[in-house]
Amino acid sequence: MDQFAAYSHAIVALAAFALLGLAINPIGAAMKPAQGVTAGALPPPDYGNSTYRWSRAYQNAAEMAGLFAAVTLAAILAGADPFWTNLFASVFFLSRILVLVVHVAGIGKENLGARTLIFVVGWLCCLALGVMALLAAF
Repeated sequence: MDQFAAYSHAIVALAAFALLGLAINPIGAAMKPAQGVTAGALPPPDYGNSTYRWSRAYQNAAEMAGLFAAVTLAAILAGADPFWTNLFASVFFLSRILVLVVHVAGIGKENLGARTLIFVVGWLCCLALGVMALLAAF
């Protein structure tokens, strides 16, 4: 589909983010039985607990997945500038990798600054993609 070739980085970011979420989920799930947490249940909130951190990493990714997909696809389908669409989608994906690392490593468990900063970068990328989609559509 040549009409979407200009958006290849954004499309790859969408697919890669979905694969990242698919990879995180079974890791956290596999850790639950050792902690006495049943399937589908959440571990008690404790950033000192790696099972909780993996669970939060997955939940955090799942919370952003729909929004990221919606604004990225809207930008692509509306014909927003491919350079900026690719850039914002790629930066969002990189921010999600960093959020995963921060969650799993327990970085910032006392100080939420690192997680918050990285989250805001990804959030701003989604906001920009959404605004670009609206501007391109009208």
